[in-house]
Amino acid sequence: MVTSNPNSLRFVFNLLKYTFVIVPILAGLDKFTNILTNWEHYLNPSLEPAMPFSPQVFMMIVGVIEIIAGVIVLIKPQLGGLIVAAWLTLIAISLITDGQYFDVAVRDLVMAIAAFSMARIASIIKQ
Repeated sequence: MVTSNPNSLRFVFNLLKYTFVIVPILAGLDKFTNILTNWEHYLNPSLEPAMPFSPQVFMMIVGVIEIIAGVIVLIKPQLGGLIVAAWLTLIAISLITDGQYFDVAVRDLVMAIAAFSMARIASIIKQ
């Protein structure tokens, strides 16, 4: 339950928690529809030859992983926050090594720090 005091640690935790439940689930679902963006554009082209399937199928697999990560944040926020932080860091590394989308990589690293912070707060408030 979200407390009404915006200065409380629980309020901050819940704000981060529900952000990292909703955003990964929506981004994961969008991997199947490409309404927000064409996600294949963000795929590092050097990975394509090593993939046993098309970039579209790869992005759908990524979508399933993101949906699962969002559900884990809901159920076990301390673990889920660490998973989301690691996932976002890997995405940022992939974008940086591709030499494109540095702005998105920075955004993903900032979100990774926020997810890690949410996981740490979860351990403090015994969530």
